[in-house]
Formats: sequence, structure tokens, C-alpha cells
Amino acid sequence: MTAYPATSSTLKDKPVNWIGFLYIALTIAFTVYGQMVIKWQVNQAGEFPPDTGEKILFIIKLLLTPWVISSFAAAFIASMFWMAAMTQFDISFAYPFMSLSYVIVMVLSVLLIGEKITMYKVVGTLVIIAGLFIVTRE
Repeated sequence: MTAYPATSSTLKDKPVNWIGFLYIALTIAFTVYGQMVIKWQVNQAGEFPPDTGEKILFIIKLLLTPWVISSFAAAFIASMFWMAAMTQFDISFAYPFMSLSYVIVMVLSVLLIGEKITMYKVVGTLVIIAGLFIVTRE
């Protein structure tokens, strides 16, 4: 199913499907946005209440926050770009790129939220990147 539109850029005599990679990149970008916004809003909302009724109100309040609504919209938009990407690539090729969302979220969580980075996170991230490199080779 791999589609290769006409383009002047090639990789080992095969045209590079730049639009397909753009769709994947936009899927990842909107996915990361949604995850980071939800974490930011949950952090701002405070501790999860112990009482069941308060938990429900806590969640409803979060769900009605414009930022959280925007994260759901981002998830929907990411899904649309993913569908577009599926018209360009086999899923076995495209899906490993989604692991980059983990890498980006981890980096942004350190830079923007102040989460701690550990050697295990660094090594795990390098393994993910190495795995992506291996899986996408023919």
C-alpha cells in the first residue's frame, strides 16, 4: 500500500513521501499538545479529592475547562491527520513514528513542567529512537 507521490527528493532511488511525513508529524504534534495541556491543567486543579462525589465534580470541572476542551479537539485533529497518513503509508511503517510522541512529551515535561529526568528515562528514550530507526529500515 505504500504510496510514493512524485517528488524531486529521493531516498535510495525511491521518492520521499514528504506529505505523508507531514501528516505523521502533525499527528504527533497535536497528540503531544493534548497530553501536555491535560497535565498542565491537572496540575493547576490540585489534588484529586478523596470523596467520590468530589472526584466527579473535579473531573467535570476539568472537562469544562477551555484548555482541556482544546486538548480533546487536538486529539480529534490528530486522528484526522493520522487517517491522512494511513493513505500514504503502511501502518507497520508509520506507527513506530508515534513513539516519538513519548520522547517529545518526556523532553517537554522536563523543560516546561519541571519533571525530573533520570538515567532510566534517558536510556529508555534512546532505545525508543534506536527501535524507530531499526523498524523503519527496509
